[in-house]
Amino acid sequence: MTWCITTCNFDIDVDLLFQENSTIGQKIALTEKIVSVLPKMKCPHRLEPHQIQGLDFIHIFPVIQWLVKRAIETREEMGDYVRSYSISQFQKTHSLPEDDEFLQRKDKAVRAVLDVLEVYKPQRKYRRQRDAGELLDEESRVHSTLLEYGRRYGFSKQSKEDKVEEKKASLSSGAQAAPPGMTEVSEEDDLQAAEEMRIKSLMTNMAAMANEEGKLTASAVGQIVGLQSEEIKQIASEYAEKQSELSSEERSERYGPLQQHRRAVASLNKQIQQKTKQLEELRAKHAEVKTGSDEAKRKLMEATEHSERLKKEMKSLEEMEEQADSSLLEKLRSLVTMNENLKQQEQEFRTHCREEMTRLQQNIEELKMASGQDTEEQKERNQLIDKQYDTDREKLQRIRLLMARRNREIAILQRKIDEVPSRAELTQYQKRFIELYSQVSATHKETKQFFTLYNTLDDKKVYLEKEVNLLNSIHDNFQQAMSSSAAKEQFLRQMEQIVEGIKQSRIKMEKKKQENKMRRDQLNDEYLELLDKQRLYFKTVKDFKEECRKNEMLLSKLRAKGAS
Repeated sequence: MTWCITTCNFDIDVDLLFQENSTIGQKIALTEKIVSVLPKMKCPHRLEPHQIQGLDFIHIFPVIQWLVKRAIETREEMGDYVRSYSISQFQKTHSLPEDDEFLQRKDKAVRAVLDVLEVYKPQRKYRRQRDAGELLDEESRVHSTLLEYGRRYGFSKQSKEDKVEEKKASLSSGAQAAPPGMTEVSEEDDLQAAEEMRIKSLMTNMAAMANEEGKLTASAVGQIVGLQSEEIKQIASEYAEKQSELSSEERSERYGPLQQHRRAVASLNKQIQQKTKQLEELRAKHAEVKTGSDEAKRKLMEATEHSERLKKEMKSLEEMEEQADSSLLEKLRSLVTMNENLKQQEQEFRTHCREEMTRLQQNIEELKMASGQDTEEQKERNQLIDKQYDTDREKLQRIRLLMARRNREIAILQRKIDEVPSRAELTQYQKRFIELYSQVSATHKETKQFFTLYNTLDDKKVYLEKEVNLLNSIHDNFQQAMSSSAAKEQFLRQMEQIVEGIKQSRIKMEKKKQENKMRRDQLNDEYLELLDKQRLYFKTVKDFKEECRKNEMLLSKLRAKGAS
């Protein structure tokens, strides 16, 4: 509990090392101080000193659990703080070669981007004449503005639907008056023709810019031909219909009603064949649509199964995520997000380059078809575009290599930073070593006690054996000594000598015992003095660490003020 409180940066005036020879008073004082600190730490559980002293595990366990969780959180916060502080100190005075190279290339890259934007910026080719009438609807104004910059778009969905409704109404009203045999123009063609007519009407009110007056390029010729191609097709079809009607009228005047009836029957048969052909085409389309529908259903089933598998994998990943380290997951998420963003940017850049290359190739093909041969200016422009494309591709490859190198260096630095233990971890290692030393010392002391006990019992055994031998000798010689007075006197003198020797041995042992007792008291006094010095040492080290931390904070503030 004291270790957890110290790790949480809460100070208490106690000896953090566990001592086996602590008295009852010291233990009670320690528990009272721990109980007084817990409310200051906002511990949700209440605890009494007698519960700690009496080992009431039911009430102690939630407090221990809360203290350990708080200690782990404090260690994570301090680890992030120390890591960010070391990175910031490194970046103040040092820089990587890749950073210097990036700063050197930054200006060149910015100039290249500005040059590309300048080359491909929109250029105005036409201007609406002042005497032209004002456009009323917003769509026409938008089309007019786009045409001024050389862009043209198709008709909107709204106008298309309105025109389709009008066309259907006109067809339903004039269906009875339509002559047989006439070719019907599709609704898409009519709407496209109407759109081309509207663009043509807008272009009639346009005037070329001053810098392009008097110069008609191949692109302008191609645009004019493109604008009027649908109109030319429509006029040609109308001319063919009128020609067929005139020829039929002349023939009807030349031949009789029988011939007209035969021609009408042939025309109806031809229409029947056309309708039958259309019916077959519709059936074929229906079969294709049905096949596509079956394929879409099959893909939907596969997608549903794949979605279920993904959900199961997501659940398993979430369970693994709950068991894993949160800080490591956040770092991995940020790195994965950065990687996905870079991939998306790369894909967008590739798509843009492909679209730009396709557009330029189409322009080249159109110019070739319009003029029949390439001019020197177009060749130079194509070479410039190819050169710019190769340069951009090389830049992309260099940027990829630089990004991969930077990711590797970041991973190496991250591993090196993680390998260096923090101050809290070093303190914990020191405490664990001290605890291990205490356990080894206790084991050694117990072993010494066993050895002392063995030696004592062995000495006792020796003395008992001597005593038994003495008693046996007295018993054996007693009858012989009592046979005469001289032997009796000699036996008594020997007994007195034996008793005198035993007394002297006892005096020696008492003296040795007294010496050992005095030596034990002296060593005990030295041990208590060393314990006091040890407590003073740990307290001094703790105060020194606190002062070092304050010194680092003051130095950082002075550096910040000096830098500002």
